[in-house]
Amino acid sequence: MESPDYDTFEVDPHPGMTVLSALFQIQEKYDDSLAFRYSCRGAVCGTCAMLINKVPRLACRSQVRDLLKDKVPETVADEDISMAGEDIYWNPEEEVLVEPLPHLPVIRDLVVDMELFFQYYRFVEPTFRPAGPDPEKERLMDPGAVKELGVYTNCILCGACHAACPVVGENPEYLGPAALAKLYRFHIDPREAEGDSRLEKGDIPNGWWACESYGDCYQVCPRNVPPIIAIRQAINQLNKRK
Repeated sequence: MESPDYDTFEVDPHPGMTVLSALFQIQEKYDDSLAFRYSCRGAVCGTCAMLINKVPRLACRSQVRDLLKDKVPETVADEDISMAGEDIYWNPEEEVLVEPLPHLPVIRDLVVDMELFFQYYRFVEPTFRPAGPDPEKERLMDPGAVKELGVYTNCILCGACHAACPVVGENPEYLGPAALAKLYRFHIDPREAEGDSRLEKGDIPNGWWACESYGDCYQVCPRNVPPIIAIRQAINQLNKRK
């Protein structure tokens, strides 16, 4: 991979300015060719995920002022994620470093190719397969099951966990935390007709077993989805059957 080029722009970080707002200001004032993704601007769609101060975050919810002035940059697994394979130094008290998500091919500027990420997502077949005939009203669920399920349905497919995962960096064929968390979500859904087959779907070398329990996926998730817990639970259940 060729070393990327870095540009520096000066913005006026007014109260409430997010990194996404700063990028718009840069685009309008300095470089109208700057490319980045966004959609809802409300931390719901996950489109604007990027590497900010070496941590995968949503640009629309990352406050510029919070990233400056005596704020020590967060790190993932005590290591910086480098886009070029080399350390990039910046002054975290005066500068915000913005880069494209790692572990995915860069198309242009801050835009990455998410095809492989969604290829693994499609592989787990993330569609509901109901058990039994359709009910007259709704499929009732135990409150405990609803609570457990809700933890994983919060995923917005931003790719932050994928970008932060050291295993993905070493093994591009690993399904990744987002896909596996989604797979587990359907496995534990009591309304599902094929819960056990969901568990078996990830019973491959690059599925549940490839996880090395770093936990970075949970640290960076903007919606507090814990893929590492889902993967550990899946592995425990498979071990009990063997």
